[in-house]
Amino acid sequence: LAGTRIICDRKFLLECKNSAAARTPPCCLPQTPGVTSLAQSSLVKLEELKERNESEEAMPGERPLPTEP
Repeated sequence: LAGTRIICDRKFLLECKNSAAARTPPCCLPQTPGVTSLAQSSLVKLEELKERNESEEAMPGERPLPTEP
């Protein structure tokens, strides 16, 4: 058989999961919306939800009108 087989035990792999290198993305990773970063539509939705929540907190006495199905 050709090649080298790398064998790691479970303890070592679990320690690697919590290492700083595993939590930091590579420096030259391309920014792909929806894959390596949030999609633009997701960012817009998050901003809209944040604005809506802030406006609801500013007007605590008012209730939203019920919508019909």
